[in-house]
Amino acid sequence: MSLQVDIMTAMKAAMKEKDQTALAALRAVKSEILLAQTSGSQDGLSEEEEIKILSKLVKQRKDSAAIFTEQNRNDLAEPELAQAEVISQFLPAQLSEEQITEEVMTAIAAVGAEGMKDMGRVMGIVSQKLAGQADGKTISNIVKAKLS
Repeated sequence: MSLQVDIMTAMKAAMKEKDQTALAALRAVKSEILLAQTSGSQDGLSEEEEIKILSKLVKQRKDSAAIFTEQNRNDLAEPELAQAEVISQFLPAQLSEEQITEEVMTAIAAVGAEGMKDMGRVMGIVSQKLAGQADGKTISNIVKAKLS
């Protein structure tokens, strides 16, 4: 519930500052949270579910910005990146590649992985442990590099 309070506080501040980019990003977050709450259980959202929602929204905006940049539409890419930045403020701190590599090596040792056939097991452990702290694509690339 604290995430909703934080989002509402940030929305009020964005309204007072007339920051349309931040306001649009925060409204999108609020909308996603309300959708998840109404379609989910009565208990509300867990912190893990909130992090998943925020990560999804950041990833969507970064993907859109990448597509716009490829098409030489920087006028559309910049607001997407700005919104991703606003939403990222509510995510836990992102880990560095060295820290992710450390976690991957620990998981590989724990599972006893020997090759690419064990990638799914390693990814499952690392993705669950680093939820919200690292991008799935980054984790996947590191696991591939270590298992090949």
